[in-house]
Amino acid sequence: MAELRLGPLLRYADGSAATVWVETSRPCTAEVRVGGAPGGTARTFQIAGHHYALVAVTGLTPGADHPYEVLLDDTPVWPPPDSPFPPSVIRTPAPGDPVRLAFGSCRWASAPAGEPDPVGPDALDTLAARIATAPDGDRPDVLVLLGDQVYADETSKATRRWLAARRDLNDPPGAEVADYEEYTHLYYESWLDPEVRWLLSTVPSCMIFDDHDVIDDWNTSASWLADMRATPWWRERILSGLMSYWVYQHLGNLSPGELAADPLYGAVRAVADGTDLLRDLACKADAEPATVRWSYRRDFGRVRLLMVDTRAARVLDEQNRSMLDPGEERWLREQALDTPESCDHLLIGTSLPWLLPHLVHDAEAWDAALCKGARGERWARFGEKLRRGADLEHWAAFPESFDALTDLVAEAGSGPDAPATVCVLSGDVHHAYVAEPTWPDGESSPRARVLQLTCSPVHNAVPAAIRFGFRFGWSGLARGLGGWIAGHGRSRRPKIDWRRTGGPWFGNQLMTLTLDGRSARLRLEQARARRGAPARLRTVMETGLTD
Repeated sequence: MAELRLGPLLRYADGSAATVWVETSRPCTAEVRVGGAPGGTARTFQIAGHHYALVAVTGLTPGADHPYEVLLDDTPVWPPPDSPFPPSVIRTPAPGDPVRLAFGSCRWASAPAGEPDPVGPDALDTLAARIATAPDGDRPDVLVLLGDQVYADETSKATRRWLAARRDLNDPPGAEVADYEEYTHLYYESWLDPEVRWLLSTVPSCMIFDDHDVIDDWNTSASWLADMRATPWWRERILSGLMSYWVYQHLGNLSPGELAADPLYGAVRAVADGTDLLRDLACKADAEPATVRWSYRRDFGRVRLLMVDTRAARVLDEQNRSMLDPGEERWLREQALDTPESCDHLLIGTSLPWLLPHLVHDAEAWDAALCKGARGERWARFGEKLRRGADLEHWAAFPESFDALTDLVAEAGSGPDAPATVCVLSGDVHHAYVAEPTWPDGESSPRARVLQLTCSPVHNAVPAAIRFGFRFGWSGLARGLGGWIAGHGRSRRPKIDWRRTGGPWFGNQLMTLTLDGRSARLRLEQARARRGAPARLRTVMETGLTD
């Protein structure tokens, strides 16, 4: 009899359709029943000995909660008979409903039950507990997870024990994951947590990778990539990382219509074992990144979300470095400017922040100039060493890409049909803040309110050095120091100025945007525990973003 190994994950949802992802123990037919009636079925497909299905559910009534159950070969497997949680539901929006979008990044798996958590309570766990306690209350309409859903290079003690029983950890890559099977273990550890499993079954989610989904500093530079490709273990690591990302994260980002038109998805479902087909895609994505697109668009009524790949889409040639390859940059531009009159709010999801503390921005631009040869070969070698050691690889480290994104944000936010807000949603930097740009010439200032909204981690460590560094990075003294550093590197100054209007905040946290017509409201909540009481999400900041 088939069993449910992982899931269900409610991924896509609109006013009349949804997709539900599952992993099963053997080949079977997965069915989602809504309110006791047939909703959709799908036959599992096989990758590397694992079995998966993505069930499309159609014909749903807008503006309603639809409790659902999952059956495998006609046997009910979800919800579990002893579940302490309310029924999982597919909530379909009605036209004109507000959109509540919660986002964050960087989540280590929660500590096993009964063990102390070294980094404090998990923001997703606490969100799940709040929704379960008041299932009819306010809840996100979508979770936007902006990278580092799993940590392939920083495994837990439990995972290291599992790896050690499988192979010799004295051999590279040691206690990091090495292949597809080990990636599946990371997802089990992260998504089988009871609270998170239920949360992901009842709140739709959008996901994009960042570096730790593969390895720290993934695609930092051409020389970094050459060094990695020279190791005996890297090829299997990158192929397994991309294959598992396609299965566990990417497929669920797509709408039923996009899935139906996806040739690889159709081909994988049509054969007994799709491993070779998916491996071929991963090989292609590794060798020719510009031929595979991981970025995608999701529309929530009049709210447009563009999730942008800032890892695999990079151009790493030192003289032509770019955060996005030309095709990716063209796609982003087309989607951002497509029928602006139908969009009240434009959200650009990029795991790496666009606007950083001024000192960090200037240091990254300076380092990029050094690496490009602005101060000679000796400084270029120093710049590359510093780039890797200090993680100097955000938008500021790709100056032309920073300017291109700045220009696009201004253009998308201008004109009579401009959205009310253009917000760049990011994570990565293990703290939260709000930054707002200004255009010094005034003439090119967009009509929309433009904001950088950064929120991380969901569940991770925040070392004291990070707290000090980012607090100092926003200071006036740091800004002056940054200007001096940029001058040494002969790097050009950015076209815009910006200021921090909120934060920095440190802790395990989530931001929530509530978008209602042309109004926008932002809330930051942190997971906090009191002695002898369960952890709760506590509001740290809440403010309106529009007049």
